[in-house]
Amino acid sequence: MLDIKVIREREEDVRRALASRGAQVDLDGILELDRRRRAHLTEVETLKNRRNVVSKEIGTLKRTGQDTAALQAEMRAAGDRITELDQQVRGVEDALNEALLRVPNLPHASVPVGADASGNQVVRTHGEPRRFDFEPQPHWQLGKRLKLFDFERAARMTGAGFPLYWGRGARLERALIQFMLDLHTKEHGYTEVAPPFLCNAASMTGTGQLPKLAEDMYHVPLDGLYLIPTAEVPVTNLFREEIIQDPLPIRLTAYTPCFRREAGAAGKETRGLIRVHQFDKVEMVKFVEPESSYEELERLVKDAEDVLQRLGLTYRILALCTGDMSFAAAKCYDIELWAPGQNAWLEVSSCSNFEDFQARRAQIRYRNAAGKVSYVHTLNGSGVALARLVVALLENGQQADGSVCLPEALWPYMDGVKRLE
Repeated sequence: MLDIKVIREREEDVRRALASRGAQVDLDGILELDRRRRAHLTEVETLKNRRNVVSKEIGTLKRTGQDTAALQAEMRAAGDRITELDQQVRGVEDALNEALLRVPNLPHASVPVGADASGNQVVRTHGEPRRFDFEPQPHWQLGKRLKLFDFERAARMTGAGFPLYWGRGARLERALIQFMLDLHTKEHGYTEVAPPFLCNAASMTGTGQLPKLAEDMYHVPLDGLYLIPTAEVPVTNLFREEIIQDPLPIRLTAYTPCFRREAGAAGKETRGLIRVHQFDKVEMVKFVEPESSYEELERLVKDAEDVLQRLGLTYRILALCTGDMSFAAAKCYDIELWAPGQNAWLEVSSCSNFEDFQARRAQIRYRNAAGKVSYVHTLNGSGVALARLVVALLENGQQADGSVCLPEALWPYMDGVKRLE
């Protein structure tokens, strides 16, 4: 959530920043609500001050036997007006907060300006796409031949877009999760947490999924809960409505399944594991002081890259432009893996700095060196999402005979299995 003071004092800057995102925001309406709220509060304060003065005056007059009926009538009227104004203030504040919840974050000055994904900029590329002396197959053909997953049975039990891993496919999924958690906790300095897989509306609002992205979420109306779209939601909300007592930075990692109502027509872009409603992911979340948040963002990206480098995969880093960033991000990098069976780059991680946007919504604060209570900066990044990681591993590791060579980093997690055949 943006600070209303920032909107009020830097109105033109805010308008330009929102325009660069292509955001349709009624800023005039928000500023009018803010003006009404402050006007009501000023009138209330004036009436209360007048009431204090007159109360003393009434006491003095009574002690000298003078008539105070007129002043008492004025105070009753003032009390009624204060009650009325208090109700109006609550109504205006509710409307203002609701409006602010729908305003996206402001992009950092370093974010490239662009209307859509075509404005994203490649920051760096690691590795070269593998050259094949045979026609590479897509992962769904490889997986079917190797009996790694079964999309037909999954669709029968649940519906399209829900994968079923089988045998060594299930073992590969588990191995990747364990490999990434070990790497982040043992070498990158993160603490592992195991959060709930459902969250309430307040938590979803805190991280920015609600109200903007409600249609993309799986909702359990009877309980008022939501299946989490990412571990970012429960892990960030660990400190909701708290003043953090532990020293910053705090770096946490978690494995969870993720649930999203991904849109898209049937076709190559939605076959197999490319675009699914349920997928596993290892997430990294940070709570940091504002002064170090952009340094921590670069480190976050490096931690995600380390996963891919150890798996021997070709990837590239994109700096997302203003028009392609998520609702809550101030700056975001996407990491994309090369998938030869698709002849395309597939996003496998997004690493974002939200600055204090989520912290304001969720009321997450800390005490700085001077003892002042301030909002933390929050960051999160996929470390990494598994569905498309499996796609890249299978398609890049495939051999002419249809088998798949696994990267050395996974051998200990696969009981020494080096090749799927």
